[in-house]
Amino acid sequence: MINLTGKTAVVTGGARGIGKGIAEKLATLGARVAIADLLKEEAEAEADAIKKSGGFALAVQTDITDLKSVTAMVETVKSQSGPVDILVNNAGWDRMKPFLSTTPEFWNRVIDINFKGVLNTVYAVAPGMVAQNSGRIINIASDAARVGSMGESVYSGAKGAVVSFSKTLARELARNQITVNVVCPGPTPTPLLEDMKAEDGFAAKVLNGMDRIIPLKRLGTPDDIAHAVAFFASEQAGFITGQVLSVSGGLTMC
Repeated sequence: MINLTGKTAVVTGGARGIGKGIAEKLATLGARVAIADLLKEEAEAEADAIKKSGGFALAVQTDITDLKSVTAMVETVKSQSGPVDILVNNAGWDRMKPFLSTTPEFWNRVIDINFKGVLNTVYAVAPGMVAQNSGRIINIASDAARVGSMGESVYSGAKGAVVSFSKTLARELARNQITVNVVCPGPTPTPLLEDMKAEDGFAAKVLNGMDRIIPLKRLGTPDDIAHAVAFFASEQAGFITGQVLSVSGGLTMC
């Protein structure tokens, strides 16, 4: 049985979708959860829901693309909950379009949120983990990083960077008993995915019917991802670092 009692966890993008599922799962296992999200009202609503269920949660409005905002978030969490033991880099953003239909402005936004956001949070949180000689960092990437994904060239590249960064970070921080692992979700219905389908016929064409080609014949759920994150956050995963786990119903097998 996984027990995270006494641990403080930061979940970026924890107000909705996969991040919400992760925040709720960690809270049920006893962690004090900080929801770091740009969506202030949704983050506060989620924190309230966790507290009503008997857990501990706080919402901290955070722009992960801004290091000052991230640093301020970490200081707030430390003052209200204690040093960060678990960092889950879940926040992400994308729109599906062929690479030749994208613009440099689009590239920058995708890279800033999906890759630089991870750099910012790790830069702000990891020194505290080093000082306490313990910690868990779980980065949410994507199966797009592992095998590519039609219409997600820049996103795939940014998530691929997260995978490579995580493996190197795992080597650098191992001496301080900090593990770094990656969870790669397959297609999972979230508000972001639904927004992509609603805004673009190309995205709808690619995503509709995806459940028919997944060997387990369904899309993922936030709970599916949350279980994997909880394991990596646990003591049971203390000898696992630098690994990449696909949670995709068998869509990718490599």
